Amino acid sequence: MAPSASRTSVFLTAAILTLLFAITPIACWRPWPHLNPNSSDLLYDASKKFEGSSEFVHLRYHMGPVLTGNITVHTIWYGRWQKSQKKIIRGFINSISDVHARHPSVAGWWRTVQLYTDQTGANISHTVQLGQEKNDRFYSHGKSLTRLSIQSVIRSAVTARTKPLPINPRNGLYLLLTSDDVYVQDFCGQCPGVCAYPFAVPEFRPGWKALKSPNGDVGVEGMISVIAHEIAELATNPLVNAWYAGQDPSAPVEIADLCEGIYGTGGGGSYTGQMLTDHDGATYNMNGIRRKFLVQWVWNHVVSYCTGPNALDQ
Repeated sequence: MAPSASRTSVFLTAAILTLLFAITPIACWRPWPHLNPNSSDLLYDASKKFEGSSEFVHLRYHMGPVLTGNITVHTIWYGRWQKSQKKIIRGFINSISDVHARHPSVAGWWRTVQLYTDQTGANISHTVQLGQEKNDRFYSHGKSLTRLSIQSVIRSAVTARTKPLPINPRNGLYLLLTSDDVYVQDFCGQCPGVCAYPFAVPEFRPGWKALKSPNGDVGVEGMISVIAHEIAELATNPLVNAWYAGQDPSAPVEIADLCEGIYGTGGGGSYTGQMLTDHDGATYNMNGIRRKFLVQWVWNHVVSYCTGPNALDQ
């Protein structure tokens, strides 16, 4: 899992996904998480630099469960959110299962995730749907959240006296999204730009030009790709004992980690790959329901390299 997100478990019977973001322009960028120079992470990082390179990547199945039933995403809006921002995020989640969207589509991106199976041969579900929502616009746990208080926010949402979020023991995910005025402990490490790249470029990258976002909101556009990243990894490795690379299950290298920063054919290193440009100059790589999105690719274990619906060889 990337450091820009935190996965936690409040109830043993529920799979919890917690994503923490700021929605203002970002002032820093790094393409991959901080690496321990004495670990095998350096080897896996080297494999990411070429979209088709698979020599050093050993993604394995560890016999754990994957999400084969319909996946329902329950959203907690923490802080003050604009209606337009909520619509963008809802639109992306609804697009995951929309098989009628124009190619290349978000549903086409999800089909790579569906290739992963459990030990019975059952594939990950093709259905990802929005569930119930909870608005926490008055900052019930303050404007500074620790990892422990994050769990408390979710606990409060599922135990609320009025309209509590449901607890799904198999395929329920909780998506906790914080507004731009909320400080989150260890948010994106020391370099949060990974959450808005490539729609924001730091000052220490002279000559680099930020891309125009397809939906007009740089912060939310950055969130979309990270939301996709984490949902894909939770579907394929919900209990940290299914699909991952590396020897340490406490810090697994998962299917989206292997493709960070890759959005198109030829991507790797500091190059995002070949993407698409809209008539108004906005950059995207897949279509959703009445919207366009830019979402990072994920690792395809069948062909052993990163793939996406906008690949030139598809």
